[in-house]
Amino acid sequence: MTATEGLAQVNALATNTALTVWSGASDFLIILILFGALFLFAWYMNYGQLVALLLAFYAAYALYAVFPYASYLPSAPASTALFAHIGLYAVLVFLFYLILRRVVVSDFLYVSFFGVLALSFFGAAFLIALAYHVFPVVSVYQFTPAVDLLFAAKEYFFWWFAAPAIGLFFLAR
Repeated sequence: MTATEGLAQVNALATNTALTVWSGASDFLIILILFGALFLFAWYMNYGQLVALLLAFYAAYALYAVFPYASYLPSAPASTALFAHIGLYAVLVFLFYLILRRVVVSDFLYVSFFGVLALSFFGAAFLIALAYHVFPVVSVYQFTPAVDLLFAAKEYFFWWFAAPAIGLFFLAR
C-alpha cells in the first residue's frame, strides 16, 4: 500500500464518519431546536404560558384526531400533505393556546427552572412523537436509527404522549 492509497482510505473513512456523525446530530438538532424554542418561549412569556401551550398541544390533538374534513387535505406530493397536516394542527394549537392562556395561567402557578427545562424537553419529545405517529413525516424525511429507536416504536408513543401531562402533574405547583 502506498502513502497515497493510505491517505485516500483515511480521507474516505474521515468523510464517512463525519457524514454519519452529522446525520445523527442533525436529527437530535431537531429535538434541541424544539426544546430551545419551548424553553425560550417559557423564559420570555413566563412559565405559566408554557403550561397553557402544553395543554393546547393535547386539546389540539383531540380535535385534530376527529377532524371531519381531513380527507380534503392534500395527499400528494408528500411534502404538501405533511405541511397541510402540520398547518392544521398548528392552527388548532394556536386557537387552544389563546383560550387556555386566559383560563389556565395563574399568578400562583410555580414551576422551577429545572421544571421548565424538563417540561420543554417533554413538549419537544411530544411533538417529535406526533411527527412519527400522526403526521406523514416519514414519507418526507428519514430519521436516523438512534432517533427511530426512541420514537418509532408504537409502544413508546403513549409514554412520549403522556410525558408532558405527567411532568405538569409533578412539576407545576
